[in-house]
Amino acid sequence: MDNLIKILNQDGQLVVTSRQIADDFEKEHRNVVRDIENLISNVGSAQNCAHLFIESEYQHEQNKQLYKEYLLTRDGFSLLVMGFTGAKALQWKLKYIEAFNKMEEHIKNQLKPSCLEDVLIAQLQEMKAMRTQVEQANTKAIEANAKAEETKQEVQAIRDVVALNPNDWRKDSSSLINKMALTAGGYDHIKALREESYKLLEQRMGVQLSIRLTNKRRRMADEGICKSKRDKLTMLDVIQDDKKLIEGYVAIVKEMAIKYGA
Repeated sequence: MDNLIKILNQDGQLVVTSRQIADDFEKEHRNVVRDIENLISNVGSAQNCAHLFIESEYQHEQNKQLYKEYLLTRDGFSLLVMGFTGAKALQWKLKYIEAFNKMEEHIKNQLKPSCLEDVLIAQLQEMKAMRTQVEQANTKAIEANAKAEETKQEVQAIRDVVALNPNDWRKDSSSLINKMALTAGGYDHIKALREESYKLLEQRMGVQLSIRLTNKRRRMADEGICKSKRDKLTMLDVIQDDKKLIEGYVAIVKEMAIKYGA
């Protein structure tokens, strides 16, 4: 047996105390307990981790008070120290593996064949149960990450809507309309969304953008501006000429962004 590491036989189950792990890996015992309880929380509950961590108590040598500790099975030990790094930590991991192996060999030599078979079956069942718990924990973690990413996107979308302001309204409104189109199924929806925004603006502000666009082109013609430039004018250029129309259009695009979940 390894003289440095005490592997205990707890009701037929090999365990090591959290205090010894703290001493050997040079960590505060309360931090080791915290790490164990974090693992238990991530798996689901203490009951689900009964094959990994066993809550126990020890009596302090000085004040004789009882304090909490954990007994770790081989799988529980492996799960805990998986995150311990460094050359010294690696050496201790190897020592613990050797100690567990020696104790298991010692127990096997004392068991009858039938008892040994029962122990192996029990260990296989424990391994299967642990694998199931780990898979469930992984599934929950994946779902949580997906939900977090979805929430992050929603928050960013709200920020984009709030950030839309009259100072850079043409660029920001175009960006939001593009996002609405993607949400609706693709950029083919951009034209319909723009038409909807213009129609809502006309209804709300009591204007006819098409008439204003025609009048603007006529004024430019009277000023001698070439036809190619006049033909490039859009409803946005009409809106650009009126501060109230800009404010109304910005408000409408924000409302549409929320409506379409952009």
